[in-house]
Amino acid sequence: MDEFALRKGHNYGTILVDIDTRRPVDLLPDRATATVAAWLTDHPGVEVICRDRSTAYAEAGRLGAPDAIHVADRWHIWKNLVDAVEKTVIQHRALLREPEETPPVRAEPLENPALMPRSLDEPRQSGRLSDRVREQHSAVHALLDEGLGLRPIARRLGLARNTVRRLANAATADELLVGRWTGRTSILDPYRPYLHQRWAEGCTVARRLFEEVRERGYPGGESVVKKYVQRLREAFPHDDPPRKAPSVRDVTSWITRRPDRLTDDQAQQLKQILARCPALGRTAEHVSLFAELMNDRRGRDLSQWTERVQADDLPALHGFVTGLGQDFDAVVAGLSLPYSSGAVEGHNNKIKMLKRQMLGRANFDLLRKRVLLAA
Repeated sequence: MDEFALRKGHNYGTILVDIDTRRPVDLLPDRATATVAAWLTDHPGVEVICRDRSTAYAEAGRLGAPDAIHVADRWHIWKNLVDAVEKTVIQHRALLREPEETPPVRAEPLENPALMPRSLDEPRQSGRLSDRVREQHSAVHALLDEGLGLRPIARRLGLARNTVRRLANAATADELLVGRWTGRTSILDPYRPYLHQRWAEGCTVARRLFEEVRERGYPGGESVVKKYVQRLREAFPHDDPPRKAPSVRDVTSWITRRPDRLTDDQAQQLKQILARCPALGRTAEHVSLFAELMNDRRGRDLSQWTERVQADDLPALHGFVTGLGQDFDAVVAGLSLPYSSGAVEGHNNKIKMLKRQMLGRANFDLLRKRVLLAA
């Protein structure tokens, strides 16, 4: 037995599936203990109930089929363990990132003419405006050499006549690129020495550099710093950029996944994390032992496993063990017997498909009828 969504987040029903034939037996309009218990009472002879670990279904089974064996579904047990592992990883997330090694500081300063602040009287040498002015100046003077007048040149180039006149009167493009509007200093100029120093020390993350200069009074936006860091990256590249730290979800997945399904890089990262964080290392060991216990159907060894966990200082796993103890016999049966609720998931998908086909206008009785007919 398992729940299914009539209206996700609001209303849920119960689906009952025959363990042997894997066909749906019935749909109930809710997941209340009284509803499920009444159905079991009306259908005597149930010998095994495979369920999740909710107290509602557990109590319903005890009331409606007191002689039945309760089997906690392995998928739900494993999911509860994964949730406990994730809580443990969150507690130690600061250790997921590789420790930063202090790179050798460059003996020489970062010197590159392209990165030096311009003088107020120095013409702009690059940029969209500079390139456009130089191109226009060259085109105007080429046409002047051909004997064209200012008006025909303006028409041919699509420029205003006054613009053509200024270009024609300038002997070089640099005369037009020196002025109050072209030689302005950048608000980042006072902080360039600090950025150069931090870059030489190995700090290459634009976001971090922006936060550091902002703490020192930089009044501008992050985009200006990002553009400048890109120029630094092009002029003074670092051979090994820092690798992004794995997320909590990544590490949780690596710990709870079969080792042979990890890539070489994932396995290497996990090995380094477990070495840096003994608590996660011990968690991984407990998870591995539990996986062996579950795969080998050794439910009889569950008590020994829980004792080992309780002797360890891992609060999240202690909570998982406490939950197992509240439904211990069903969990042992789930880890020993071959029964599973795997067939229910397929029927849940069929229910979703039928609801879509009925465009949400179906009532429960019609949905129930179609599910049972489809089986």
